[in-house]
Amino acid sequence: MDHRQETAQPRQRPLGHKSKMRLLLNELACDTPWKRFHTMFAHMHPTIKDIAERAGVGLGTVSRVLNDHPRVSETTRAKVLGAVRELNYVPSLAARGLSMGKTQSIAVIAPFFTRSAFVERLHGIEETTSANGYDLVIYNVDAVEKRDRYFRTVPDPRRVDGVIIISLPPSASDVARFQRSAVPVVFADVGNPVCEPFDRIVINDIQGGRLATQHLIDLGHRGIGYIGDLPVAGFNFTAGEDRFEGYRRALIGAGLPVRPEHHLDGRFGREVARELARRMLASAGRPTAIFASNDTQALGVIEAAGDLGLDVPGDLSVVGYDDIETADFLGLTTVRQLLFESGRRSVEALLGRLQSPERAPLCDTLPVELIVRRTTAPPR
Repeated sequence: MDHRQETAQPRQRPLGHKSKMRLLLNELACDTPWKRFHTMFAHMHPTIKDIAERAGVGLGTVSRVLNDHPRVSETTRAKVLGAVRELNYVPSLAARGLSMGKTQSIAVIAPFFTRSAFVERLHGIEETTSANGYDLVIYNVDAVEKRDRYFRTVPDPRRVDGVIIISLPPSASDVARFQRSAVPVVFADVGNPVCEPFDRIVINDIQGGRLATQHLIDLGHRGIGYIGDLPVAGFNFTAGEDRFEGYRRALIGAGLPVRPEHHLDGRFGREVARELARRMLASAGRPTAIFASNDTQALGVIEAAGDLGLDVPGDLSVVGYDDIETADFLGLTTVRQLLFESGRRSVEALLGRLQSPERAPLCDTLPVELIVRRTTAPPR
């Protein structure tokens, strides 16, 4: 992965950088043209000092009005608010947060966040944090060492007000550390029982895998293959395992064998899935349908069918998982999980926890839905 795409912690600058910058600006301000520009720029971004001067009151009075303090007369309040309107003053969320002992920032710790499913979930998180006046800080995890470091250092009240962790089950020691922290943590797409002390937004991937496989069984398929992700060492992802478990249960429930030669796992990616599918489809007794554990892999399966001259869905039915944007465009039958919604609800759960720290942990299980399009049909 290109580490330049990673959203990392702010780059550390040499000590004294800000002081040197202020000194440079002060020197420039001695020049008349720059001074005129500096004055013009300052008026574009009025401060509470400007509000106080315009309203003829003290800085403390302006602060009390902006924070809706009751001990301000209506006449004074009206003068201050009038000055706010005249100067188009917009309060700084960061400054206001600091005055209230808050950072107005929420952190997200997510693995491989450039993958489509993570992007859509992050979209839901970003839109909801922004609507509620919070900044979003994303920590991309592409190595176990990063995950462990972020788990140790990010839940710090000097850095963020809350943390959302996506798809990364914690260890018992991580859980103990999170419980000691003053920063609330919410888990999304982590169904591990160790997370029960925390708010969780989860997907029933076993049910999703079962839905996909049962659809193919109902169409009349009896040889159904499965192409999944190889577990990433040290990450303990559970979604792929749960989807395979749903596949397995559906076959057993229909009295069909779970054939080892019809189950291949590989590293996440379209090209890897394409090679795995070619191998499976070129073998004797090839399946008439394949369920791929995500839409990206399903696209690789469709390409493999084309490589071998097989028609989709005439010769091979294909089902994916996630319902990313490309799935709709290509007419892929898939299992839809509410990615955007899970991101949105993660933020809502975190904001609820900030408001009510003592309430019982919630576990919000989002539904999955089979979306039938053009890549599945009865076998010939």
